[in-house]
Amino acid sequence: MIDVALSPGVAFIILFIFGVLWIFAGYYLGRKNKTLDDHMLAGRNVGLAFASATAMATWVTSNTTMTAPQLTYQLGVWGMIGYSLGAIGLLLFAPLAGRIKALLPHGFTSGDFIRERYGVMAWRIFLIISMCYAMGWLISLGMAGGILVNALSGLNYHLGMSVIMFVCVSYTLLGGLRAVIATDFVQTIIILLGVITIAFLVIDNIGFETLHENLQQEHPMLLSLVFPAAIMFLFNNLFFGVGEIFHSNVWWSRAFAFRVNTGTKAYLIGGLLWLPIPVVAGFIALAAPSMGLIVPSADMVGPMVAGQILGTTGAVIVFIVIFSALASSLDSLLAATSDLITQDLYRGHINKGASDDHCYKVSKYIILGLGLLTWLLCLPRITTLASLLYFTGAFVASAIWPIVFGLYYRWTSGIAASLAMLAGTVIGLVAYFQIGFYVAALVSSAVSLVVIVVVSYFSKTNFSFERLSEDKGVSS
Repeated sequence: MIDVALSPGVAFIILFIFGVLWIFAGYYLGRKNKTLDDHMLAGRNVGLAFASATAMATWVTSNTTMTAPQLTYQLGVWGMIGYSLGAIGLLLFAPLAGRIKALLPHGFTSGDFIRERYGVMAWRIFLIISMCYAMGWLISLGMAGGILVNALSGLNYHLGMSVIMFVCVSYTLLGGLRAVIATDFVQTIIILLGVITIAFLVIDNIGFETLHENLQQEHPMLLSLVFPAAIMFLFNNLFFGVGEIFHSNVWWSRAFAFRVNTGTKAYLIGGLLWLPIPVVAGFIALAAPSMGLIVPSADMVGPMVAGQILGTTGAVIVFIVIFSALASSLDSLLAATSDLITQDLYRGHINKGASDDHCYKVSKYIILGLGLLTWLLCLPRITTLASLLYFTGAFVASAIWPIVFGLYYRWTSGIAASLAMLAGTVIGLVAYFQIGFYVAALVSSAVSLVVIVVVSYFSKTNFSFERLSEDKGVSS
């Protein structure tokens, strides 16, 4: 039996209040959406404040607030430091965002770039990678919702997961990216204030010295700086985070949606705001061993420790912060994945003559379908959040170099990009199963780099970037 800090009634009230607020916001903001550009890209006119907030809030996922404590609980200090390196992905994507906006002023998705830059074969390989990652992330977010509710209130996992999925699907469906970005702004404020409050309360209740002494006596490896698996995880997470951001349509759609000369600043600010959050979130997990806390599953350690140490008030704060982080990512991923399916799969392969108005309607059905599919796949909770998330590392890391080289260098060829993504993914998956989750992205990225450089050297391609600015999507 799990001791819980919140009564089921309080947890349900919080879910109900925030659910109604987000759904109303989606309805209100969605009234302004008249075109496909409005729905998918918020009219391509998002300013710096909202742009910075959505970049930061989307990256503060349930994985940040729940997986960071899990990895700290398993790998110690390097776990939370390694997870914080995910900020590097946002910071490195900052100059790419400006480049993307300049090269593809009419672009909708990351798939548009891959198709026009590398050709159909690379485009289809990239779409498979993107969809595998997107579904893995969607499932992990749905699972996190159920885990959060169960860990803090004892409410059934399936009930919590279902309610949160329903709320996020509803307001994303009603408001599109405009609603996603607006709610992200509010959620950013909640997350920042909540994380600061949690850090203060944990330090005030436990103290650094007491925590350090208990860990030194009972679990010294959690403080060790020569923990081999943790060190490998640190470097692996760096490449995983970069791969997630560089390839994902979540971040490309924002680059297209931000005003000209806004994307670079927004991603820099978002990355700097995000950097300390995994450290703070992971820190509280270090208290679990000294408390003698029985943790049924490692991905429940964060909310359980917070609830035990901070009581009902702390549990309410943690609940709201993690719910906000969860919603800010789930809505973004639903919108971006729907765009990718609508633009690259439906209009790119099924109905090539589809108009923007038709695709606008189709995209809403796709959001509903994605939500239902994710809900069904979340019903059997078959693994932990970290295991599921890092399985996708082999996929996303293989796309880092094809994207970077493709944006800046003319000599990168389509066949080289295709082989790099295939080889990186396959060998990265082998490393995942044969060595461990903490090396999959690292191996995938290294293999992809070697393949794309070697094959491009022999391909002798000289791509014209001017072609990209002329592209207006698959409907042209």
